Amino acid sequence: MTTTLVDALKAAVGEGQVETGASALAARRHDYWMVSHVRDLAGPAAPNPACVVRPRSVADVQATLRVATARGVPVIPFGLGSGVVGGVVASPDAIVLDMGAMNAVRFIDPVNLLAGFDAGKNGLEAEEAVAAQGLTIGHWPQSVAISTVGGWVATRASGQFSTAHGNIEDIIHSIEAVLPNGEVVVLGKGPRASAGPDLRHMLMGSEGTLGVITGVTLSLRRAPQARALSAFEAPDMRTGFELQREIIQSGWRPPVVRQYDERESRRLDARASACLILMVHEGPAAVVAAETAAVAALAEAAGVPSAPTDIVEHWLGHRNTVPAWDLFLSRGIVLDTVEVSGDWERIGLIYDDAVADLKTVPGCLAGSAHSSHAYRSGLNLYFTFAIQTDGPATMEAIYFDCWRRIMEATVRHGGSLAHHHGIGRVRRDWLEKELGSGGLALLRTLKGALDPAGIMNPGALIPDA
Repeated sequence: MTTTLVDALKAAVGEGQVETGASALAARRHDYWMVSHVRDLAGPAAPNPACVVRPRSVADVQATLRVATARGVPVIPFGLGSGVVGGVVASPDAIVLDMGAMNAVRFIDPVNLLAGFDAGKNGLEAEEAVAAQGLTIGHWPQSVAISTVGGWVATRASGQFSTAHGNIEDIIHSIEAVLPNGEVVVLGKGPRASAGPDLRHMLMGSEGTLGVITGVTLSLRRAPQARALSAFEAPDMRTGFELQREIIQSGWRPPVVRQYDERESRRLDARASACLILMVHEGPAAVVAAETAAVAALAEAAGVPSAPTDIVEHWLGHRNTVPAWDLFLSRGIVLDTVEVSGDWERIGLIYDDAVADLKTVPGCLAGSAHSSHAYRSGLNLYFTFAIQTDGPATMEAIYFDCWRRIMEATVRHGGSLAHHHGIGRVRRDWLEKELGSGGLALLRTLKGALDPAGIMNPGALIPDA
């Protein structure tokens, strides 16, 4: 069957775009999910897919999906493999659709502040392309240099400057995608529309389960005229949360607002004795000056003293530096980061319960959190856990136990279970808690209508799909 499938794909898209070599298959059999790395160590590891297809055009994606649909073969879209929730786990009969060869800058429009990209375009390269014209996308996920613009859409990504610039849904102008039957759709047109449901949101966060995103047009910003930095040190997390609420609800929008608990503050800077709050202010010079002064006044009124701004400079210079999983696994340590969100009245309860519960896990080396995205109605929390285990045999069970503790604390206090990394497989069985039974049924109905053969990334996002 595999030979027949491969031959059909070669005939459809060209022999040079279908890869079956062992190294090519192994490199794309899973993403950067910790559990996939644990399974590589302890077994059973994710198998290689049947083949990898590297489309160079929308027509190639159409042809691939038509072959797959006709044969009932799974298709797993693959960007740069930076996902951390198990969105990509191959099976021996699957086609991995590597979008990396579709990496063109389609256009940059400095008048209307729009830029179009192939979905496989590296995020940092996309930002550099618009920066050359004095513009910015304003979307800075930690994975910006190892993720694609299509991946940003597929996972409903958020960037480090989101408090002012918004998340990916606030930056998207239009989406081009190929549905499982091979049909092309372009969703989004004007700067705003009232033309029925906004179908762009059908593909945002779909994680490759409803079709393949092939192109994205993003709404840009002019590069900021000025930048200033602020840092403060709150005596505890609740006081810091309240200061953040006052700043945001007063109408100030620093692009970066981050608050670290005591443990993470000390890790960030040895001088810290409590909870650091870091801010970056950007925009017209007059606005930046007014905002920094207003934020400083609010902090003073809240009894939150300032901290050295070189802490913010250090964070800016090192914010995307992340140690490899294998460094920890080789030492018997299992770890991850888990992002959730909640309203202002509940976020402290989520923090307290989740961190306290993590610290009771045997072998706990770290159970901590910081916030990194603030909104008028609440903010996110980014938990970190690190557990010393007895070895590979116990790692997976301990990993899922830590996730369970964070998910349960979030559900207990009415928070949202995923802020920006998506669902993948690690949150999949919790999705009904997020959407409700009616919402999950609606998602399944949508999946059945668009992908009746069930070929698109089976196992991700939707429970029991």
